[in-house]
Amino acid sequence: MPSPHLISLGCRLNIAESETIRALLDDRDTVVVNSCAVTNEAVKQTRKAIRRAHRERPDAELVVTGCAAQIDPASFAAMPEVSRVIGNAEKLDAFAWGSPERVQVQDIMAVRETASHLAASFSTHARAFVEVQNGCDHRCTFCTIPFGRGNSRSVPAGALIDRIAMLAESHAEVVLTGVDLTSYGPDLPGSPSLGALVERILNRIPALKRLRLSSLDGIEIDDRLFTLLTQEPRIMPHVHLSLQAGDDMILKRMKRRHNRADSVALAQRLMAARPEIAIGADLIAGFPTESEAMFANTLALIADAQIVQGHIFPYSPRAGTPAARMPQVEPEIVKARAARLRTAAAQSRAHWLQSLIGSKQQVLVERLGDRGHTPNFAEVRLAPTPLTLSLSKGASTGSARAGVGEIVEVTVTGIDDGKLIGVGA
Repeated sequence: MPSPHLISLGCRLNIAESETIRALLDDRDTVVVNSCAVTNEAVKQTRKAIRRAHRERPDAELVVTGCAAQIDPASFAAMPEVSRVIGNAEKLDAFAWGSPERVQVQDIMAVRETASHLAASFSTHARAFVEVQNGCDHRCTFCTIPFGRGNSRSVPAGALIDRIAMLAESHAEVVLTGVDLTSYGPDLPGSPSLGALVERILNRIPALKRLRLSSLDGIEIDDRLFTLLTQEPRIMPHVHLSLQAGDDMILKRMKRRHNRADSVALAQRLMAARPEIAIGADLIAGFPTESEAMFANTLALIADAQIVQGHIFPYSPRAGTPAARMPQVEPEIVKARAARLRTAAAQSRAHWLQSLIGSKQQVLVERLGDRGHTPNFAEVRLAPTPLTLSLSKGASTGSARAGVGEIVEVTVTGIDDGKLIGVGA
């Protein structure tokens, strides 16, 4: 029987929502491309994915959804490969998937609720992704995502507790996701913070072994959340920050709410309080008006904030954004600066990985017997010898290969192609 095939591009929130879509489709011969619009390149990759999927399954219904479809539905509806276009609000509604309408995209700014779906199963993933927040109330000058996701809205804690408790029965690790995760709560009764939600999850669900947070806006990490990130062992020591730049004038023109000193101070405080924390960051190269001196400040931020997991984006002007109307940096300069940032980030990462050799790590296995991640999100290739699994809580014992979703204890013995090599401890 044909089965639905989902292609998720972009953020972890898309992964979480794709699992709900999978459940809504049952056994239909359908391909769904859950698109991303964070950059022009992301939109281009969405179109490539559509064409490739149609070549591979020409008889299947092909539906495009996600942020790119929400922002520009007409352009995707015009593609000959596309059967239907469904918006970000509609994609989680069973009615939309049963409707014959070719384009179903409503005004995302009118949406007031989120995550009534809350995917019940993540059978195809080692970790479960749970949407706790959607949308964004901020208007960074380079970003179109608010127009793809709408205004910020939060999921009530009670519904989240019930769903995570169920997922914890089959998954050792749960990831909290959102468009602007640290803005969780002001729209709910009592205005709970993200820290309050995390604290409640940990207190109410003792069976949950590992909790991971997706990208955070550092300026919104309050004392409560900081304490949890640095003192709670069940929260993974991996903090990915939405920094974007390391120059104060560029940050101001981006309409960010932090400055360079805030970024460096936060990273230093986190690592001083919990040395095993790995700092990740999003950084944009070649933002409009960026001079060589301004770029140098962003380049130096990798070392100053000890960024070991850099996500580097060459700036691309998004239609309708204020940044697109600013004086642009020449494309070849943007490309060269992005390459320099990637080189610096790779060097920082290499030094960090080297520092982990000889350590013992609890690895969540993500591909049968040969790949996984440490708590601080270093990728590990498990040695091709029978593993003796850890006796610690949540792990199995024996000499057989570890199964997907299991936690195994390994000793890091080296590095191969940017990945740690782990041997059963």
